[in-house]
Amino acid sequence: MKKIISLLLCVVMVAVMFAGCGGQNASGGNTGTEVDPDSLTFPLAEKATITGLTSFPVGSESEPNNRTIFKRLEEKTNVHVDWKAIQSDQWGDKISLEMANLKTLPEFVFTAGFNDTDLLKYAKQGVIINVEDYIDKYMPNLCKVFEQAPEYRAMCEDENGHIWALPWIEQLGYEKTAIQTVGNMPFINKGWLDFLGLEIPTTVDEFEQVLIAFRDNADALKKEFNIDGDIIPMSCIIGSGNEDCRILTNGFGEGYGDPDDGRHIVVSDDLKVICPANTEGFKKGIEWLHKLWTENLIDKEAFTQEWSTYVAKGKSGRYGVCFSWDVANIAQVSMDDLIAGKSWVPLPALTADVRNITPANGSFTSGFDRGRCVDVRSPAVPAEQLGHLRRR
Repeated sequence: MKKIISLLLCVVMVAVMFAGCGGQNASGGNTGTEVDPDSLTFPLAEKATITGLTSFPVGSESEPNNRTIFKRLEEKTNVHVDWKAIQSDQWGDKISLEMANLKTLPEFVFTAGFNDTDLLKYAKQGVIINVEDYIDKYMPNLCKVFEQAPEYRAMCEDENGHIWALPWIEQLGYEKTAIQTVGNMPFINKGWLDFLGLEIPTTVDEFEQVLIAFRDNADALKKEFNIDGDIIPMSCIIGSGNEDCRILTNGFGEGYGDPDDGRHIVVSDDLKVICPANTEGFKKGIEWLHKLWTENLIDKEAFTQEWSTYVAKGKSGRYGVCFSWDVANIAQVSMDDLIAGKSWVPLPALTADVRNITPANGSFTSGFDRGRCVDVRSPAVPAEQLGHLRRR
């Protein structure tokens, strides 16, 4: 958490500094007044104000400046951010409209979540500026990361060496020990298994029988565990990254599964790029999941529920199996019970034709988001005026 907060602080503070640095053109040339880094100290002697655009989770605080992290940032920098905040479930529809409205563009977009296509498109349009020079001048901590692990800088750059956004980087473990190797970890309710006298399943057939036992013993489970609401043998959010159940298809056929829900590609051990959605194993896995659906073993809201709904049902103790990189995000569990394996335990890789887990692309080195924060420049503003407008 300290690493995440430190990087968040770094990202926002550099956005603050961008606001006083002027812009760059698409080829990397400076177009505004530069700030001498030796003369820049925080907190600023006079309060400065900049504009930002961000998102907020459904059901959470909608005003970023009411959040503790941003209060601390303002205290440490004496820079106030006038935020425009968009609810996260509307972000995908609204952010493209925001980026197209040149008259109302903010000075930076935080938690942008831009993919490669977005970054290159907005760069070509001149809406965002490349930031590699600012990183080298004003971000010693990020530069140190790039020096220690050059692959991160390479992952941030385009073919011309430009960096169009500040990244999010989180490395916890390395290669197969990295926490990001498997994001959509399946967890099974050990308390329910013990109550029903069941073992942890290791094959898809055993797993199906466990879910059936959860379904058929719903009344007994509700009474024993004081559950308010229907028992849900397995819940997930289809197409939602860490909450998706597609990891269960890894045992079928070739064993590739489909760990990349955005692009549906995997790289084999002999460095061939494969679309797993076209493989026979994935098709067999989907047929099996459909069978579980027809047997009423999967949450009826799996295709439609939002994160808040998924969590609310999980905290009510209604799940037999759920998916997340951390089950404590979903289920109401104590740390002591987790350590002792009394409540929830990770579900081992299930065997169908083979026993295999395909790690997510790029997960051996990092939790990585290339397009986390961008500095915005409206093409409608003459480049020679940009530095003046941003020095408030």
